[in-house]
Amino acid sequence: MTQPPEGQPALPDPQQPYGQPQPTYGEQTPPHGEPPHGEPPPYGQQPPYGQQTLPPGQPPPYGQQPPYGQQTPPYGQPPPYGQLPYAQPGSGPIGTVRSSGVTMLLFFVTLGIWGIVWYYQVHDEMKRHSGDGLGGGIALVLAIFVGIVMPFLTSSEVGAMYRRRGWNEPVSGATGLWSFPGIFILVGPFIWFFKTNDALNDYWRALGAQG
Repeated sequence: MTQPPEGQPALPDPQQPYGQPQPTYGEQTPPHGEPPHGEPPPYGQQPPYGQQTLPPGQPPPYGQQPPYGQQTPPYGQPPPYGQLPYAQPGSGPIGTVRSSGVTMLLFFVTLGIWGIVWYYQVHDEMKRHSGDGLGGGIALVLAIFVGIVMPFLTSSEVGAMYRRRGWNEPVSGATGLWSFPGIFILVGPFIWFFKTNDALNDYWRALGAQG
């Protein structure tokens, strides 16, 4: 509002619409199309950037994505469709319990081919369960071309799943030394397999697997 000379009445501001009061000092008129501070936006309009935080436990409106950083599902609830099933370490599908004796028998009957199948199966399950590790495809390729490294990698991944849950790891990468050619060439690979497969079975059983 224009300040008049002393002793004369105040003149209206030509830029202020007639009949509307001037905003007081400290108040800011929001830009055109935005609601005043503290009021929700009109129906069908998105709130300004940075004001899209949702109250705890309240889902976003239908058809809208939750703000960045609020997309983690509550503990114990499955993730929304389209997200990875192992959003938290060790929250993916539980693997299958495999008898060590039966697996070893199939290894001899198939002349070692079942050992490659076993590597694929267990690494695929561990990858889907924990979201970490080689995965079935890479384990299959390594088992065919550089199979000597697989006992170390498999025992290491089994032990890593125990560590993620804060459990004592019964096997580790060093367990693969049992299968390394040396003084235990005749019995070492069997000891390694039974130790690793039994540890993996105990892990699945602890999470509710049957067998």
